[in-house]
Amino acid sequence: MLKKFTLLLLSIILIFGAFLPQEKSSAASGSLTISTETVNVRSGPGLSYPLVTVATRGEKFEIVKEKDDWIEIKLSLGKTGWIVNWLVTMENDQKTTSSASSSGSNQTIAKANTDQLRVRSGPGTSFRIVGLLNEGQEVTVLDQNEYWYKITSTFGDGWVVKDFLTIKTEKQAKKPSSSSAKTSTGVVTGDTLNVRKDPSTTSPVIGKLSIGTSVTIYSKQNDWIEIGFSNLRGWASSAFIDSESGELKDSPSKTSTGINGTVTVNRLNVHSESSLDSSIIGTVTKGQSFAILEENNSAVKIEFESGSFGWIAGWYLTKTTKKSQAGQAVNGSTVTILHNGTNIRKEANVQADVAELANEGATYSVKSIVNDWYEVKLKNGKSGFVAGWIVSINGTKPQIEKAGAEGYLKNKTIVLDPGHGGGDNGTTGANGTLEKELTLRTARLLYDKLTAAGANVYLTRNNDSFISLPSRVNAAQSQNADAFISIHYDSNLDRSVRGMTGYYYHPYQEALANSVLASTVAQTKLKDRGVRIGDFHVIRENSQNATLIELGYLSNPEEEITLKSSSFQENAASGLFNGLARYFKAE
Repeated sequence: MLKKFTLLLLSIILIFGAFLPQEKSSAASGSLTISTETVNVRSGPGLSYPLVTVATRGEKFEIVKEKDDWIEIKLSLGKTGWIVNWLVTMENDQKTTSSASSSGSNQTIAKANTDQLRVRSGPGTSFRIVGLLNEGQEVTVLDQNEYWYKITSTFGDGWVVKDFLTIKTEKQAKKPSSSSAKTSTGVVTGDTLNVRKDPSTTSPVIGKLSIGTSVTIYSKQNDWIEIGFSNLRGWASSAFIDSESGELKDSPSKTSTGINGTVTVNRLNVHSESSLDSSIIGTVTKGQSFAILEENNSAVKIEFESGSFGWIAGWYLTKTTKKSQAGQAVNGSTVTILHNGTNIRKEANVQADVAELANEGATYSVKSIVNDWYEVKLKNGKSGFVAGWIVSINGTKPQIEKAGAEGYLKNKTIVLDPGHGGGDNGTTGANGTLEKELTLRTARLLYDKLTAAGANVYLTRNNDSFISLPSRVNAAQSQNADAFISIHYDSNLDRSVRGMTGYYYHPYQEALANSVLASTVAQTKLKDRGVRIGDFHVIRENSQNATLIELGYLSNPEEEITLKSSSFQENAASGLFNGLARYFKAE
């Protein structure tokens, strides 16, 4: 009897097991190869998971399994990690996947779909601008979250709003097509030469070259010359190129003795070869000057460290000749206005009278630097002053940077607590939105901003898992957190109730709650329901500075639609970020 009962029970277990929910990941076999310069390897399949290590181009790993856009790989000593699938070339047991290519590696290429696209140091508009992209300019995507792409280009890494990039996955970057026709070489003679997509002044600018840059000439059309530089082809005015007839040689051309180059961007990668697709072996920073040893198209060879040589993008250098070394600069520095209606004042302070208004894209010659202001030459020949942190600088003068919000967050330890999770859904919205999913979305966006600002950030949960309230508090105390933010969304039987509320329990927590709520309300424009005492475990039992924020009412059908939109999520994360920065600034 016992034997029959055991067999019957086993059969029931097997039958029910066939209908249990299956994990949305699939086992995989084979290996992969890293196909871009560097790839972040994380502890789980998402950007909010901690960084385990960094893999570099050419490294091979065995595949454990795949989940959505992520691949789990085997690391050393029995450990595993996760990487995004678009930055690798995969091979399975039978054959190489169709996306692999023997002549190039997979990478996600994005193209700017607007002109003067701002690239920022972090995923948020409060981060400083590190560069500008022109319409049609291509970059490589390294990472992403719900609202931003992390990219790399010739001026280094940065973040761009997703809406302004068009993704175009290619096997490799385009290179000028080979031709049996004769080519010649030329040298740029203008201070800063615009390279355009087509032979017209109305065509988009796809790159800029500085004086002394060697280029390959492919064809001529009226007053325009088709030139090659790095991996792109474009058109430039023939008036600013000194051409020399002859076959294009494989070896790099030598520059004339005495030409130096000064880096004009915050950070510039140094490559092992003249191709900017080659491996990165170092970096140089704005203001550093180097003797130019060789040029190959727009790539420049320098000695970036004593005894170490490499190649950098020549169009991010200001070049000077022997004359300039004697004290006569070939070309001076200019500033470009970043915002419409920028005030240029008569003196170097914000109380001074306005000399003129300038719009985005206008350029001015720099005469000198006064504290944090550039003295510029106006159209009427007089001088004016513009704040250095609201313009970009081209040339040998340093970029003036005013400490933004990120300056107050560097090295701070912050624990983010996405409310609920696992079997605890939290509240359910009028249209079915789950609070536990929304809190994690907000926390992940905020995590990226804080990390980019240099903060040490920890999530109490980074997936749909249940975490007990004491464990959440312990995370703050074990990390000795400077701030603990518990993120929630609210509900009420009265579906007309709306707005945000901030909570604290201990008096020492009130200032943090006030700062975070005020900034988030200002950023999102939701109703401010004020800050009050709340008897919640995660703040009551917390000896660290902590607050709990209710970011809106899911029970209100109209507000629910707003709360789950990408724009609100980005604004809410930005508001929380700014509130934390304001709090630490006031300390």
